[in-house]
Amino acid sequence: MSIATGANARAAYVRDSITSASPAQALTMLYDRLLLDLQWAEKCQSRGEWIEASRHLVHAQDILTELAATLKPELWSGGPALLSLYVYVLGILRTGNAWRDIEPTLEAIELLEPLRMAWHTARDAAATEPTPARLSAVG
Repeated sequence: MSIATGANARAAYVRDSITSASPAQALTMLYDRLLLDLQWAEKCQSRGEWIEASRHLVHAQDILTELAATLKPELWSGGPALLSLYVYVLGILRTGNAWRDIEPTLEAIELLEPLRMAWHTARDAAATEPTPARLSAVG
């Protein structure tokens, strides 16, 4: 298998995983990738690899933008605060990237990692709740 074929197969697998994921699974997948990007950026920043760090920070910002855009803050009491957090973290990551400063990346990890864990816990709890019995077509 060529490298290109392998990369295409991996891309198809990832695309299929995402499109077939439940909303809770998709959310936790986004948070996992968000934190992974931030951790990679931190490692690159600590080694002075600013161009590679920037690539990871920009991807993290893309994920945060998507999370903010799809959030419906009017549907639950914590929504406005979560949206404010997303906007804040976007701002510090942009500033940190522009000024080649690792501190905003560290702050973003500190703020978002507990949320990532909370979303995983909520997803797992929802998956273990019993589903209500369904009525058959004949009642």
